[in-house]
Amino acid sequence: MNTVRFFSKSTMKTTCRILLFSRNPPFFNPNSQPHADPFRIIGSCSIIFNTHKAFRLPSSGFGQPMALTRPNNGFGTTPSRGAFVISRVASFSTTVETRVNENNFERIYVQGGGGVGVKPLVVERIDKDENLVGEDESRIEVNGGSDVNLGNSKGLSESVVAREESEVEKEAWELLREAVVTYCGNPVGTVAARDPSDNQMLNYDQVFIRDFVPSALAFLLKGEGEIVRNFLLHTLQLQSWEKTVDCYSPGQGLMPASFKVRIVPLDENKHEEVLDPDFGESAIGRVAPVDSGLWWIILLRAYGKLTGDYALQERVDVQTGLKMILNLCLTDGFDMFPSLLVTDGSCMIDRRMGIHGHPLEIQALFYSALRCSREMLAVNDGSQNLVRAINNRLSALSFHIREYYWVDMKKINEIYRYKTEEYSMDAINKFNIYPEQIPSWLMDWIPEDGGYMMGNLQPAHMDFRFFTLGNLWSIVSSLGTPKQNAAILNFIEAKWDDLVGHMPLKICYPALENEEWRIITGSDPKNTPWSYHNGGSWPTLLWQFTLACIKMGRFELAQKAVALAEKRLSGDRWPEYYDTRTGRFIGKQARFFQTWTITGFLASKMLLENPEKASLLFWEEDYELLEICVCALSKSGRKKCSRFAAKSQILV
Repeated sequence: MNTVRFFSKSTMKTTCRILLFSRNPPFFNPNSQPHADPFRIIGSCSIIFNTHKAFRLPSSGFGQPMALTRPNNGFGTTPSRGAFVISRVASFSTTVETRVNENNFERIYVQGGGGVGVKPLVVERIDKDENLVGEDESRIEVNGGSDVNLGNSKGLSESVVAREESEVEKEAWELLREAVVTYCGNPVGTVAARDPSDNQMLNYDQVFIRDFVPSALAFLLKGEGEIVRNFLLHTLQLQSWEKTVDCYSPGQGLMPASFKVRIVPLDENKHEEVLDPDFGESAIGRVAPVDSGLWWIILLRAYGKLTGDYALQERVDVQTGLKMILNLCLTDGFDMFPSLLVTDGSCMIDRRMGIHGHPLEIQALFYSALRCSREMLAVNDGSQNLVRAINNRLSALSFHIREYYWVDMKKINEIYRYKTEEYSMDAINKFNIYPEQIPSWLMDWIPEDGGYMMGNLQPAHMDFRFFTLGNLWSIVSSLGTPKQNAAILNFIEAKWDDLVGHMPLKICYPALENEEWRIITGSDPKNTPWSYHNGGSWPTLLWQFTLACIKMGRFELAQKAVALAEKRLSGDRWPEYYDTRTGRFIGKQARFFQTWTITGFLASKMLLENPEKASLLFWEEDYELLEICVCALSKSGRKKCSRFAAKSQILV
């Protein structure tokens, strides 16, 4: 039997409540085990949104026993992490049909709505089991009461290498801790920036999923996993809401771009904390954050790797949220390519910059998230088809990017001699690229040695700009071949003055200028040439560069970049980005004390000092994926498959 109770404290105390509808999955208890009581909650913390509807999952199957087995990755082998996962997810996680996007996969039912002015119901199940946490123990106290103690993460504090920190690092840690956001007395993230001189914060006082990733790594490498665990669970909780813009809702599974802890007055002397997410309905351009769910999956794996706390991945609610993100990404559409089709502004470059289509950044993060999911997804009768779909997509995507996105001197010369209007299965110019598209700057800029992944590829269009984040994650995730990964770092080294200059690293190169800037950006006053997203230098990219260098054994490149940043960042007050062709000047609209600038530096320093930890965060070449071919030659009548030719590029 379920009873409805309202938890309230004495006057002048903050009330924290979780808005929980009966028979919801156990989204709300950070301490719960994978098969914990779905109605038990920690205290009363509430989530209230304007125009957001809560949804719930079907009630059948909760409380059923679940066997634990070692997962299978679809090849008959087991992942190397050596942890057990749930073999049979509760029955609300319905069986995946052959086509992953069928409507019967993870059906969601909408119930009710909640506005800020509506008091939420807090549901608590009364259970006589003495082994379960009691009502008093589950309540969160704020302002004088005792906070919920999540405990230290496993295996962290003992393995962190102790050393003397520099003054710059001490300042960075102090600033990072000041940026921490608490919800119901628990740390749940870090704000984007804490610039005391900024009178118009816009959304810089919110917790962004992508911005928090370097903060999370810094905390994890420091041995502090509680804030990361809380962040993962609370953002998962926010996923469980219907998002509406102009009476239209995007697909289920979408993660918010950011959230904010708001204080809402209740009565004369009472108020409560609520989480208010932004799924893009308040963002500039109203663009959904495609990368948020991908970053969430990547961070979930990193948390398990660095803490040893794989129980979080095994929870039913986490497994369900993971499946929902994958279902959203693997939904069939009209596209002919395995890459994700997105709009402009749907990732770190969140303004109009001509990256709509199949931008490299999204593809690299998508590939990384799929590889993470193969390791974490509980394999059972209900998820076998999903695992198969992941394996097929990984194989197709890696081939597509390696074969068609790669640019070096040889490839440019090949494009230069392309014939057009080819109509056959054996066409060389498969995307009908016109040689005149090769920009003049590229002909003189490309070095003899090295190469990179181009920024975008669509029919009759190649974006030859160098996008740093996408290329770095191609290395980290092994989306590129070992030869290509090494060539990318050689390319960055050869073009150091252009891509690093006075401050690492350029977000893209070169900048859009003159008529091209007016047409592609719409004359964006913030993305002027060599500023912000249009060729600006972003110190937060430092940690990703460091991780890529460690993987490829190029420690000297990472150390050089970190030393360059360390000389300036503190004195410049940790700005968001730098302007000009070589990154000499602080960005004209850059916020100071930008959190991911601070944590990008901290994470880089700690990764260099703990390369064994860094090795847990990247992937090596997966040769089993190369054996998978999804082109169905026997059915299509094709005589040959270009995938086998691509295998010759792999260097052991």
